[in-house]
Amino acid sequence: MSQGLAQAKEPLMEEISASGEGRDITRPFFSPSTLMSPQDTVLQSRGGDYTLYEDLLRDDQVAATFQQRRLAVTSADWGVLAGDDKKESLKAAEHLKEMLVNINWDSITDKMLYGLFYGYGVAECIWERQGNRIELKDLLVRKQRRFAFDNKGRLILRLLSDHKGEILPQKKFWHFSAGADNDDEPYGLGLAHWLYWPVYFKRNGIKMWSIFMDKFGMPTAKGSYPANATEEEKQRLLAALRAIQTDSGIIVPDGMQVELVEASRGGNVSYELFLDRMNGAIAKVVLSQTMTTESAGGQFKAQVQKSIRDEVLRRDARLISNSFNNTVAKWLTQWNYPDAASPRVWRRIANEQDLRPRAQRDKILFDMGFRPTLAYINEVYGEGWQEMG
Repeated sequence: MSQGLAQAKEPLMEEISASGEGRDITRPFFSPSTLMSPQDTVLQSRGGDYTLYEDLLRDDQVAATFQQRRLAVTSADWGVLAGDDKKESLKAAEHLKEMLVNINWDSITDKMLYGLFYGYGVAECIWERQGNRIELKDLLVRKQRRFAFDNKGRLILRLLSDHKGEILPQKKFWHFSAGADNDDEPYGLGLAHWLYWPVYFKRNGIKMWSIFMDKFGMPTAKGSYPANATEEEKQRLLAALRAIQTDSGIIVPDGMQVELVEASRGGNVSYELFLDRMNGAIAKVVLSQTMTTESAGGQFKAQVQKSIRDEVLRRDARLISNSFNNTVAKWLTQWNYPDAASPRVWRRIANEQDLRPRAQRDKILFDMGFRPTLAYINEVYGEGWQEMG
């Protein structure tokens, strides 16, 4: 009786709501023999090709704000924290840091941050054997749209010769996804999804603004011909009108006349205000605020928005570091230091001025006899600290 009761309380261990095997109603036409397609509604309505999003990076505001976001992460200090204080763990951390320095970790981080833009990032690990160790010779960040996922969530290399692609080996590729609101979407949902329409409207607004300036900067030429004019005469008149745009003097056939029509308008139409609105929308999508790209608000508002920006950057840094720590760093430790705790790469995204009051308060508490935990120090002041012996 007690044994049956114990068995009844056993939780169900296996996964039962995975997207594969036709069990996902959000992918009604998905079959196990085909590759998963992104559920991004913008991509679906525009053909599903990520080249659509690559084109967005040509926009000046997108390029500037996204570069600002990436540089803020890669310019921050980074390091490698040992998994524990054991000798093997310390050696594993030192070895990992040495490899990351050699392959230019900042440059790799910068390219992997494009995964935030598209929704997912992929890098290939180039391994080599040095004596009895496996070394990370390089990390080559690949173009996202070269890869897809199958019904089991495995990474697939797209091929021109085979529509099913090639299943990639384990412990060879580092990849992550970001932005999706569920774990059923391996492609994530990148910033480009929200940037598409602001950029689209901005480009069309600039086009309309150019037409507006052309109309109001240069009057429209109007030609009049007699009712009995031949087709040849009409074409000669049209050629004369076109010549007005480039020539200082023209001639027209007798019986025809040319005049300039000044454009006029009423009301208050501001293309500049419209473009500023779209640029503001782009800045909010990329940076979650606008004050680092435009002048607005007072000092308090600036502090609040900078705090929001810093939180975004901290999340970016953790995303890259954690995904690397849970894959590449763990693989290297398993191969080279099986008895060690896996080291962790970290970045310090912090503002010294903002932390000064916190540090002063912590010192007062320490003088009162309260010592903060190492977890608290790492959370508030960034990782990389160790207690003094």
